[in-house]
Amino acid sequence: MTAASPDLWVFAYGSLMWRPDFPFLDVHPARLSGWHRRFCIASRVHRGTHDRPGLVLGLDRGGVTDGLAYRVSAANAVAVRQYLRAREQVSGIYREAHLKISLVGQQRAEHHALVYISEPAHPGFTPRVPVQRQALIIAGARGRSGSNVDYLVNTLAELKRLGIRERELERVRACLGAVRGRRGRSLVSHGSISDWPRSRTLKAGDINRFGHRQRWR
Repeated sequence: MTAASPDLWVFAYGSLMWRPDFPFLDVHPARLSGWHRRFCIASRVHRGTHDRPGLVLGLDRGGVTDGLAYRVSAANAVAVRQYLRAREQVSGIYREAHLKISLVGQQRAEHHALVYISEPAHPGFTPRVPVQRQALIIAGARGRSGSNVDYLVNTLAELKRLGIRERELERVRACLGAVRGRRGRSLVSHGSISDWPRSRTLKAGDINRFGHRQRWR
């Protein structure tokens, strides 16, 4: 936020696009350069559990990401930031950043927005999961906020509504057909992904390093 523009901008690239759950003045299609969207976050709360983690989206370096930018009034900025910290920083794997975004279709419409980017040093960061394995993980995971499959489907539906193609996410969705039964039941046993993820819990050093981000939980 600046003196000239006191409102808070929030850039959304995953579930915040289709379930923001916070008050905003308006919303615009927007682009973030230098980062790309991918399934690279092990989810042990919202879309999985400690025993059966799911997989959710994060931002990794390189490329561009098209999403939505919400403009939040200055009066609601503090409350919205606290809400987002409680939602996004449960395990400290997302890091708050203020990055430059551009509003699509508007000239000279650049703003610094609050963005939750992946923390590559966090043990829950998993950037190189093959597409078929992503589908295996997502197929049977469920957490506090619902099933991992719903997370993928809802995100793809919103991207389609916005006219955004994410081919890797589309390939993950296509692979789900090979691992799910006709009635939507997962055909994947827990044993087939028993090594997922390799690092299951935060070590003492990790808690000291990332735990401060959980204070809003």
